[in-house]
Amino acid sequence: MPVRFVVVVLVFLASSIGAANAFGDPGWDQWRGPTRDGHVTDAEWPDRLNGPLQLQWKKTLGPSYSGPVVMGDLLFTTETVDQKFERVTAMNRTSGEVVWTSQWEGSMAVPFFAAANGNWIRSTPACTAEALVVLGMRDVLVCFDPKTGAERWRIDFPAKYQTPLQSFGAVCSPLIMDDAVYVQLGGGLTKINLADGEVVWRTLQGGDNMMSSGAFSSPSVATIAGVEQLLVQTRDELCGVTPDRGEVLWKEPIEAFRGMNILTPLAIGDRIFTAAHSGKSQLFEIQSTGDGMQVNEVWNQKTQGYMSSPVVIDGSIYLHLKNERLTCLAVDDGAIRWTSPPVGKYWSMIHNGNRILSLSSDGLLRLIDANPEQYQVIDEIKVAEDSWAYLAKDGDQVIIRALDSIQVYTWKP
Repeated sequence: MPVRFVVVVLVFLASSIGAANAFGDPGWDQWRGPTRDGHVTDAEWPDRLNGPLQLQWKKTLGPSYSGPVVMGDLLFTTETVDQKFERVTAMNRTSGEVVWTSQWEGSMAVPFFAAANGNWIRSTPACTAEALVVLGMRDVLVCFDPKTGAERWRIDFPAKYQTPLQSFGAVCSPLIMDDAVYVQLGGGLTKINLADGEVVWRTLQGGDNMMSSGAFSSPSVATIAGVEQLLVQTRDELCGVTPDRGEVLWKEPIEAFRGMNILTPLAIGDRIFTAAHSGKSQLFEIQSTGDGMQVNEVWNQKTQGYMSSPVVIDGSIYLHLKNERLTCLAVDDGAIRWTSPPVGKYWSMIHNGNRILSLSSDGLLRLIDANPEQYQVIDEIKVAEDSWAYLAKDGDQVIIRALDSIQVYTWKP
């Protein structure tokens, strides 16, 4: 049985986090934020980083590629401990004080040729006011009470359902919608009842070898051709799936080197953009017909994505490439509007509609003008030596999960 313990370090005092106001409106509650596409609905951002960006607090932690999530006054982050345990910690987002922490046995070593990418937890948790869901490397999914850290349920999928252990570890970041959790595991796309952890359905099971089993991408939800659906990428296909029954509405093969179909696809109205390692960039249009749903390729071109998920702003797609550059593509025809100099192996992006805030794997935070005419960095600042976790922003806080720490900055005029 996995080992688990919960240590309460800070008692919820009325002066700290009152029961009535612990959770208000959702904050940065999941992978890529509330809308799962990197869009931040803030007012105007400060016009630079140097000066307005101030470190509020920092804490040293074990390694993690999981992005931080925020709900109310709490911040949640994960880590791998002593190459044996996985841990999730809740902290007061203002002071950095630990509210609760919990851990379980769950680490694993990835194949030697992928060792440069690390052997630590990758999946970004998902949170509501009533539940925090965390996926470990070995397909162990755990649900906590976010206020107290009490464990509500746990599923060890390989042990309970004899599903294959993913060779590179679990990567998918869970999606919580209504009363269910959706996550891509070694046994395929899975729907779990949020209240009790019961599996509702499974679909899109992968192959039985290292290059086809499991998934690297994370699902999102969109209304496409008038139908609400989960937008899912397996190792080799782009798919639309009904949330209630798990019915596959449509699927489209995606060329990807060794199944490295990694980024989260981007819904743009009834169209969907994706790009794969050593494949190509593609835009598909989904149409509803009398016989179901039809997939039509609008355009494709040579640009190759890799791990970093794109954003769309005013008719332009901003995509980080396998060759470590950022490019701007026209939504209408896929034309390359510009390509930047090298900016790093991986980065995450958020935007407010006219500016992009990016964090590269070498710890450089950039404020970029979302300008389809040219690559224009407004300001930049070094915040870490190594950071592959998705950055988070909620209110006037920017949260950076470096490989060895969590850092909270205030960013305001």
